[in-house]
Order: sequence, then structure tokens, then C-alpha cells
Amino acid sequence: MDARFLAIPDLVDTPPVAVVIDVMRAYTVAAWAFAQGAEKIVLAESLDDALALKARHPDWVALKDGPPAPGFDAVNSPSMLRSVDLGGRTVVQKTTAGTVGALAVKDAPLVLCAGFVVAEATARLLRERGSDQVTFVVTGEDGRADEDLACAQYIARRVTEADTDATEFLRRGAESRAAAELLEGVRHGSHPDDVALCLELDRFPFAMVATWEGSLMVLRPHPMP
Repeated sequence: MDARFLAIPDLVDTPPVAVVIDVMRAYTVAAWAFAQGAEKIVLAESLDDALALKARHPDWVALKDGPPAPGFDAVNSPSMLRSVDLGGRTVVQKTTAGTVGALAVKDAPLVLCAGFVVAEATARLLRERGSDQVTFVVTGEDGRADEDLACAQYIARRVTEADTDATEFLRRGAESRAAAELLEGVRHGSHPDDVALCLELDRFPFAMVATWEGSLMVLRPHPMP
């Protein structure tokens, strides 16, 4: 498999397969939302778009980065979301990097969104599809976020080497700038348990696939047996 690891600004063409990585915290949160029963996640282009969707669909659950804000129901924290019943609900998600990365590759034939919590399921789906060329979008810190790069490299290795050990990749995530900021409370709308939840390897048995549904880019779980 030919794997490329690119930052969002470096995406100059439409890849055949894109895997968008945001470990801390967008796609860990998305996985938890599905685990809590969410039917689908709409990836919003802006905060205003998220609020407009919420206004049109009051029963949808809108979440964002940072502290709580009027019009939003939740923040981008897996710890805060894991006790919320989302059975059958639609979630609208807008984050600083993760949702931006997915929308940057919205025209790719296959778009997966991932973090460590769905790493193996994502690798298995890539193997199942026989993907020869895969672009991993490293969303955090303009492509410099080591937790995202480590996760991307781990998934890429697992596609071709099923015995790849995750220890070193998880260590990089634990020692990343994002992990330090979350643990120190630098990032608003976070919980001390967020880092540990973001580094739970293969917590969930599904990959997450984003596709166009009408005028919206929608993320759904793709169970892997």
C-alpha cells in the first residue's frame, strides 16, 4: 500500500482513499457518540452552519470545540459524552481540525475518519477494500500533531503488517502536545479523562465512513465482523 501522510493545507488533489485522523479529540468523540447510540454525525463546515442545522432540527445534538456555548448541546470531550444517551439521535459536529480535514477530502471516493479507538477496524476496512493508495490526513497542528501522525502510521502499518505492535505509537500519543494541554486543562471544554479515552486502542469494533447524503457530509459507523 502506498501511504501518504499530509496536512490539510497540503491536500492539492482528490485522493482515491482518504483516512482523516483526529485522535484528540474529534474522531474519538465521534466513535463514542456512535457507541452511545447516535445514528449519524453531520460534519458541519462552520459554527454558524452547525447552529443553522440545529435550528432546523431542534432534536439534533450539536457539539463543538471549546467551552459550552449558546445553541450547542455538548462539547468535544469523550469523557463528557460517554454518559449521554444518544439513542437514534443525529449529532452535528464542528471542530477546529477534524471536521475541517474530512471536508477537505469530501470528494474522495472513500473517506474514513479515525483515531486509535477504531484503528484496527479502519485497517481491516482498508484491507477489505484492497486500497493501493491511501492518503492519511494528519489534521492537528497543521500536520505536526504527533498523536495524529502516530495513529496514521500505526493504521498504515496494520494494513500490511497485522502483527504491528501499538506500544510505541501510543507512547507518542501520550507524550504529544495535545495530551499535555488536555491534562493541564489548557484546552477549554475538556475533562482529565479525555487523554486516556483517546488512547484506548480498538475500543470500538467499527470503522467510520463519511459520505455525501444530499447536501450534507455524514459520518456513519461501519461494523467490522
